[in-house]
Amino acid sequence: MAFRDHLGRARTITEPTSCIHEIFSASKKYNHELLLFENIPEAPNHRLALNIMTRKRLAGVLGVAAADLVDLLGKALENSSQPLIVEADHAPVMQAGQETVDLRELPIPWHYPEDRGRYMSASIVIAEYDGQRNVSFHRQFLRDENHVVARLVPRHLRTMVDAARAAGETIPIAIVNAPDPVVLLAAAMSFDQPVDELAIAAFLHQEVYGKPLEVVTLENGVIAPADSEYAMAGHITLEDDDEGPYVDITGTLDGVRQEPVFAITSVHHRLEPIFHGLIPAESEHRCLMGLPRAPSIKKAVSKVVNCVDVYLTDGGCGWLSAVVSIRPRTDDDGRAAITAALEGHRSMKQVIIVDDDIDISDPIRVEWAMMTRWKPDKDTVILTRQKGSSLDPSRDEDGLTSKVGFDATIPVGADRSEYTTVRR
Repeated sequence: MAFRDHLGRARTITEPTSCIHEIFSASKKYNHELLLFENIPEAPNHRLALNIMTRKRLAGVLGVAAADLVDLLGKALENSSQPLIVEADHAPVMQAGQETVDLRELPIPWHYPEDRGRYMSASIVIAEYDGQRNVSFHRQFLRDENHVVARLVPRHLRTMVDAARAAGETIPIAIVNAPDPVVLLAAAMSFDQPVDELAIAAFLHQEVYGKPLEVVTLENGVIAPADSEYAMAGHITLEDDDEGPYVDITGTLDGVRQEPVFAITSVHHRLEPIFHGLIPAESEHRCLMGLPRAPSIKKAVSKVVNCVDVYLTDGGCGWLSAVVSIRPRTDDDGRAAITAALEGHRSMKQVIIVDDDIDISDPIRVEWAMMTRWKPDKDTVILTRQKGSSLDPSRDEDGLTSKVGFDATIPVGADRSEYTTVRR
């Protein structure tokens, strides 16, 4: 499968739409539904799509129930496979490209006026160094025709860059835009130890579609998914430059930092390519942040109680707050689930535990469960001096914060009819 194969229900926008601010305005106009823009003045013969990566839409295109997405990703955490390398003439992403690299001719959007400029927010970076491969998301500011400046948080790729720079070496990379959604989900996962996320993507691809994930080798030796819309070869230089400001997942403005410069040496793309133009801080961004964290929360909670599903909420930016449904057997299970959930995702500062009759993606039903099943003085857990998230502007200067959990489950052994709405 390919990114474009999942756009069948997209609303097509044919009128000229600039990738500078106007894509965002159109998305707001249509309530952030799945959109495909076919007329972008800055990038003739290129198209742009956004709003595909939401929990409900992903479940639909992958052919699974929304609640089963978490289990699918959880299975991928424990398994891997190897992608299948194909020749360039069998790779759709190699069908066309730029003779001379000029990233300004691609439909790279500038969504928020407050941002530094045009950003690739949904492009993944595939890096290979010292026998290891990393696949991950990093926002990339379009600096000039063949350079971007990427924000690297202190995770695997940053560690690789630090090691390479200490040796005076650059790192070969591929920047990939609009691969199949299973590749994006794998790239968004976080692991305690270095893991080849492309092997995770290959497992998901085989599991969902029943066939191998095909990849192609670029000029610099790095492999990229063969049916992606765009694949760019390059390297991470020894140079840093200003990156930011940028509207981050919380909708607040992230500041200016010195970050690594990526040099792009070739741009390949499909015929009539479709750029993935994710809007930061909107539902697609929150889903890519939160959904890959749900399996680790469910795994942690499942060790202490029967956990049914996990949903990282939109109001919590897909990162800071979650609702967890369980099937409690004792009155202590709710509190045990709170502790386990906060351990399962340590950036989270709030968790609400509900019974499995509650639609955890519906904030009205979740609040209803709290108001009818939660006793503030008995069913609230507050933890102080806890490790906070760098995305939380309310954290203390030392990075610590407080956290809260709410047990909104029905008391075990109670008459459930008294806690159940009559719904038609």
